[in-house]
Amino acid sequence: MREGLRVRCGLRHLHRLARRPSITHANAPLSELGRLRLARCVVDDGWPLRRAAERFQVSVSTAKPWADRYREHGVAGMTDRSSRPLSSPRRTPTRTRRRIIKIRLARRWGPARIAYLLVPVPSTVHRILVRYGLARLSHVDRATGQPVRRYERAAPGELVHVDIKKLGNIPDGGGHKVHGRQAGLRNSSAHRAPSRPRKKGGRANLGHSYLHNAVDDHSRLAYTEILPDETKESAAAFWQRAQTFFHTNGITVERVLTDNGSCYRSRLWRDTLADAGIVHKRTRPYRPQTNGKVERFNRTLLDEWAYARPYRTETERREAFRRWLHT
Repeated sequence: MREGLRVRCGLRHLHRLARRPSITHANAPLSELGRLRLARCVVDDGWPLRRAAERFQVSVSTAKPWADRYREHGVAGMTDRSSRPLSSPRRTPTRTRRRIIKIRLARRWGPARIAYLLVPVPSTVHRILVRYGLARLSHVDRATGQPVRRYERAAPGELVHVDIKKLGNIPDGGGHKVHGRQAGLRNSSAHRAPSRPRKKGGRANLGHSYLHNAVDDHSRLAYTEILPDETKESAAAFWQRAQTFFHTNGITVERVLTDNGSCYRSRLWRDTLADAGIVHKRTRPYRPQTNGKVERFNRTLLDEWAYARPYRTETERREAFRRWLHT
């Protein structure tokens, strides 16, 4: 009994679907050409609706709307139409939709927070934001609230992003990220190597590592070195090695984009690029988004290598770097 009831309900559902002149799908009995042939049989040739419906294997209630459309609009009436209703009484008011968009752009709130202020459920806010093409918060520029404009050079070497990332060295035995603040300070103050002289306060001067990074805009090929400083001499020497690396991989560098660091404003850096026939571009002050590809590389570098696991020594972390960069 239950099985027969399910079958009858399924047939009723299919019959209701067949009655609607809707958008063509995989199981639709009539294409646009089939509708036209059916309608011409009824209107032009005078076939009864039942006979035409049997001929094209559809119901009478399906054949009648197509015949009526053909009488009214001709061949143009056989095309698909939107199934959207003429009126939507429960649709979110225009004023509320405008307020949602305004709050999104002004405050950069998510759907849940906007819904708490304006509408009953976050899904309504989400649908409105999607309808008006507003990007996810992660894709929105933090300064302006507008969608981030993505770009990519047409060929490798047209633009190479260069930047420096500063990292604190890890003391032998592990720092505070492994043992906590107190034990980490103890390990930091235990160094007596000449290369790491002790300060007057009793703690060792572990120093910093400077990661000089170069990322090709088109291919995302990256070259990185860990150097002890960020002077103009180190930056210029790094670029010469980076240029050799890119040339070895078949990339001829045309432009280099950097921030406004002192080493990149030096004459040595300018002359190094000019001698190689490379155009130097600098970002606008306080606008790191312009150099976003290498900035995002820096973030990936921190998440997946520098702070990915607890390293016991600085040497251990540096040994893991080349493997990570190759991966």
